[in-house]
Parts: sequence; structure tokens; C-alpha cells
Amino acid sequence: MSTYTETTSYQNIYRVDQSNRLKRFMLWILLAFILILFLPWTQNIRSKGKVTTLRQEQRAQLVNTIIGGRIIKWYVKEGDFVKAGDTIAQLSEIKDDYLDPNLLQRTGEQLDAKEMSVTYYEGKAEATKSQIEALNLAREIKMQQLQTKLSQLRLKIQSDSATYIAAKNDYTIAQKQFQRQQELYNQGLVSLVQLEQRNITLQTSLARQTTAENNLTNSRQEIGIIQLELNGVTQDYNDKINKALGDQMQSMSQKVSGQAEASKLKNQYDNYKIRNGLYYIIAPQEGQIVQAKRSGIGEIIKEGETLVQIVPRQTALAVEIFVKPVDIPLLKTGQKIRFMFDGFPAIVFSGWPEASYGTFGGIVTAIENNVSASGMYRVLVQEDTTDKKWPATLRIGTGAQSIALLKDVPIGYELWRNINGFPPDYYGDEQTKESKPTK
Repeated sequence: MSTYTETTSYQNIYRVDQSNRLKRFMLWILLAFILILFLPWTQNIRSKGKVTTLRQEQRAQLVNTIIGGRIIKWYVKEGDFVKAGDTIAQLSEIKDDYLDPNLLQRTGEQLDAKEMSVTYYEGKAEATKSQIEALNLAREIKMQQLQTKLSQLRLKIQSDSATYIAAKNDYTIAQKQFQRQQELYNQGLVSLVQLEQRNITLQTSLARQTTAENNLTNSRQEIGIIQLELNGVTQDYNDKINKALGDQMQSMSQKVSGQAEASKLKNQYDNYKIRNGLYYIIAPQEGQIVQAKRSGIGEIIKEGETLVQIVPRQTALAVEIFVKPVDIPLLKTGQKIRFMFDGFPAIVFSGWPEASYGTFGGIVTAIENNVSASGMYRVLVQEDTTDKKWPATLRIGTGAQSIALLKDVPIGYELWRNINGFPPDYYGDEQTKESKPTK
């Protein structure tokens, strides 16, 4: 009789004589896990962002009004594509200073009149200058005439002085002769007739002396008169010249003042002319009209107020991502980054970028040095031309998720790094070399 160990039910339940497959299965799993720990893993930094443009002039632009006015006509509607220089809307004037429809013409007439007055003042100044030159010339001629007359009088004085001296000498001689004749008459040596003849000669010499003295005195008085006349002519002409100079300075002052007013009117004219061109709102560049801030006819807008928004047609797309401060030292210009765009399906394996599908390449272009209000650093990434081209239907503002690829490490190291909370590439080769003491 067989024991219970030999029964079929016992053999099927306890399977004492059969090998344990579970043990071998668990052993293979452990071995596979250990092998997986040594597989390469690409460290990465993941962040979110959105599509933008590489250049700021290619981003959505606000079209603002330079002057205030009332909308009287629209030339476009939302969604229309315009070229640079196309008219978007037309405004009319609302300020009292510019309501005159002939304001530009009247200002031009004022400017022409002021320029003509400047020309007249300039001509007057030139005429006064010629008058001053004529007065100077007349003064010189008059002074020369008086100087010539003065020279003649001086010569005459010399002649009169010589005549007076000769007459005086004759009178002295006649006087002595008369005295001698008087003595001879008293002695009875000469007759009374002879004495009277000597007396007549004496009186004649006295008369000649008096005449010569009077002539000399008159000549000297004439010299004084000529000198006074010379001073008077100088003073008179100086007064006339000074008055002419004053008129010239006044004309020049009025000319300069007129030029200043003409420049002011010209500036005002140019301002009016430019303002007339500002009644038409012009598209600054080619693009699509979106988000009209005003609608209808007759609405009044203020200076600097936004009218519409233009999205440029030709844009160099880029992605702006926001990176944590702890990760920003790991990024550098020229570093490659992978993207997943919203609306474009993708299969991503973080540690094996080569096995991912639907991602696009990018290159870091700029890293801002200042932190944003959200505490993140802004990084601009442009398209990698050596990789797959970005979708043609990509639009500004589309969401994007970035994967910044770092160095390749074993999976075991990556698990250990995440468990300890270390940042990616915490123990780099350069840091390892620096940590070794130099001999």
C-alpha cells in the first residue's frame, strides 16, 4: 500500500520534486535591472515656453495715432493683409488751431511776406551802409578843403607878419628921423616945411604899421574861425554818421528779428504740412491686421492711442523658454535643445532623444542676465538649420516644451542624482579634475 506522498494530489499541490521557476525568473529580473543601471541616459532640463520671433521688429506691433482726431474712413478690416505704406484709416481734425482748411496756404503766405520784409530790411541796411560811406567821403573832402584853407591862412599870417614887422621898422625909422628933424628945427637949421614933411612921413609909417597889424590880427582870427569850422564839420558829420549807423543797426536788428520770425513760421509751416500727412494712418510694415481697438465712423481717438495691431508676415521664428535659476548655469549660447510644439504630436523618451519622434531642434541664441518677475530666466532659442525644419504652420504664441540636452550618464547615476536632489551634471569632469589636489 502506497503512502500519501505518492498520491497524485500531493504531487500536484506541493511539487516537491520539481525545480522553482519563480526563483530563476526573479534572478533574471534582478540581472536585467542591474544591466539597465549601466545603460546610457542623457541628462536634460525641461521647461515650458512659447513661440516668438528672433527680432523684435518682427513681433506683433501696435499701430498708434500720433495726433488726436476723428475717424472718418476705414480702408481695411480685421484679417486683411497689408503692405508697408498702405492706408489703414483716415482721421479728421478736432482741434481749434487746425480747423482752417486753408491753414497751410495762409501760413505759407505769412512766411513769404516775412521773407520779403527780411529782404527789404536787408536792402535798407545796405543803403544805409552806402550812405555812411558817402558821409565819410564828404567829411574827408570837407576836412581837406578846410585844411587847405587853413594852410593858406597860415601862409598869409606869415606874409602879414613880415609886412607888419617891415611897417613897424619903417615907423621906428621915421620916428627917429622926425625927432632929429625936430632938434634941427629947434636949432634953426631946417625950415618948418622940412619938419612938416618929416611929420607927414612919420604919420604915413604909423598908418602903414596899423594897417599891417590889423591885417595880421584878421588873419589870426580867420585861423581861429577855420579851426572852429573844422571842429563843427567834424561834429556835424559824426552826428550824421552815428545816426546812419543807428539806422543801419536798427535795420539789421529788424532783419535778424524777421529771420527769426520767418524761421518760426517755416517751422510752423512744416509742422502743419507734416500734420496734414498724419491724418492718414499708414501701415509701418507688411503683415495682417488684427485686434482693431476702435470701430465705426466718427469715433474720437486721443494722441498715442492704439488703433489696430499688425502681425508681420515674414518672421524669423524663435522660442522663448523660462529656466529655473538652479538650471541656468548649465545652459550656454550655441547649446542644442529639443522642442515639442502644442498641436504637433510627439513621442518623447527623455533619456534617449534619438528614440524620440515628433521633436524639433533648436540652438540657444541668447540668455538674459536679469531674472523675470516670475523668478525665471528668459532664454531665446532659434531654429537649428541642420535639423528637421520647423512646421510651416507654426504661429507666434504657440506653446512649446523644451528639453535641453546635457551629458550622457548611466541610468544608475541619474537615479542616484534624483534621489539626492542634485542638479544635472553636478559632478562634471572639469569639477572632478579641479577637486584633485595638485602635486
